[in-house]
Amino acid sequence: MSIIRGCWPRLWPVEGFVVRSSWNHGFLGVSTPGGRGRGLIRGVGKRMVMTKTKERRRIVSKGRCMASASDFGEMSKLYDFRSVESIVYEWWEREGFFKPPPVKLKERPFVIPMPPPNVTGYLHMGHAMFVALQDIIARYHRMRGKATLYLPGTDHAGIATQMLVERSLAEEGLCRSEIGREAFLQRAWLWKEEKSGYIQGQLRRMGASADWTRERFTLDPEMSMAVTEAFVRLHQKGLVYKGDYMVNWSPSLQTAVSDLEVEYREEQGMLYYFKYTFEDGEDGSYIPVATTRPETILGDTAVCVNPHDPRFSHVVGHRVVVPGGSGRSIPVIADDYVDMDFGTGAVKITPGHDPSDYEVGKRHNLPIITMMNKDASINSLGGSLYEGLDRFECRKKLWEDMRRDGLVIREEPHLQRVPVSQRGGEVIEPMVSTQWFVRTRKMAQAAMEAVKKGEIVIVPERFESVWYSWFGG
Repeated sequence: MSIIRGCWPRLWPVEGFVVRSSWNHGFLGVSTPGGRGRGLIRGVGKRMVMTKTKERRRIVSKGRCMASASDFGEMSKLYDFRSVESIVYEWWEREGFFKPPPVKLKERPFVIPMPPPNVTGYLHMGHAMFVALQDIIARYHRMRGKATLYLPGTDHAGIATQMLVERSLAEEGLCRSEIGREAFLQRAWLWKEEKSGYIQGQLRRMGASADWTRERFTLDPEMSMAVTEAFVRLHQKGLVYKGDYMVNWSPSLQTAVSDLEVEYREEQGMLYYFKYTFEDGEDGSYIPVATTRPETILGDTAVCVNPHDPRFSHVVGHRVVVPGGSGRSIPVIADDYVDMDFGTGAVKITPGHDPSDYEVGKRHNLPIITMMNKDASINSLGGSLYEGLDRFECRKKLWEDMRRDGLVIREEPHLQRVPVSQRGGEVIEPMVSTQWFVRTRKMAQAAMEAVKKGEIVIVPERFESVWYSWFGG
């Protein structure tokens, strides 16, 4: 006869029995070579004992009969986790084994919140990993006698949910703007109810010993109130502020996405060489410039050369005319940012649509021009020729118009890294936008100090270096 102590019934043969111990909410499985339970299992103080009996075998928890060996019928030759585990988990949950007992005044409970899965579909291997690890920790503390709470919840995943709901609407021939805000929100809540129920089922199937009576959703009224309170406190401390900065703009989702949600893929594109003609030049003189995005010419505010490049030192300070029919002229400036060996050695500067150009623009006090609408169509700066065109349509038309005007030098294939949205797969448009930001330097320093002082313990210790790296230490 063997006694196997664990926290998941799939570790036991089918004929094993499950009990709740009298002191720690742990579980025991019992099996015998012949597949027959041969005695009573009963919690006595802080140890478990097995007593022999000639009568019907019973499993007893706190002196209460829970099941008898005959209740299991004929033993299956194969372990069927579908039938065994779901029944056991239902019993665990029904009996309230995952609910922490009331905590005494000076008692320190153990609480571990579940990183809320996005309520957008189904769980993956990453979820399975964190559930397994957290569940082991929670059960370990529960079996040690601590009041333990494994707190479950789901995240609203605003961007991803919006994208999937819009996709669902598109299949019906509808779009968000057509049905209106309230109807769209209603569809989003229906989506949440459907998907979160499936996710809960998956978490239960994995055996997560979470207290489902305390489940939370990030848009629950209580959670929204906490978010508002946190925002107000941060704002009062000067840690939250509003400003115009370069962001990763998703034209289809109409929102900014974080750097972590932007992926870069290599694509075979083109490098376009063209002429920036001098405003005061009567002989057609020009500066040759190369770009991978001709449509952004409409937002240029300077042409930049390296101050150490002898080819262009004599033209710094002059002005050149922006192609596209606007008649605007922009200055030629010098900055070490320019790579003399790339392209022609002269680059166009578009502070409103390129992160590097944005920094150059700030250093030289250049105007920031946004020449696209939020859906990445060309705005009024494109004039009658280009206003309303999609950015990629504008690229083709503007280039053909420049060819007609004799401004095109050549084109050549160029392998480039294109930023795409992790969510929607569309090409990200760098754009200056008014957003809320958080000053994190002081918070990062506080987080590093907490580890150094031992207030936060990183396990295993070697990952402290990763912690400091993330916070800039």
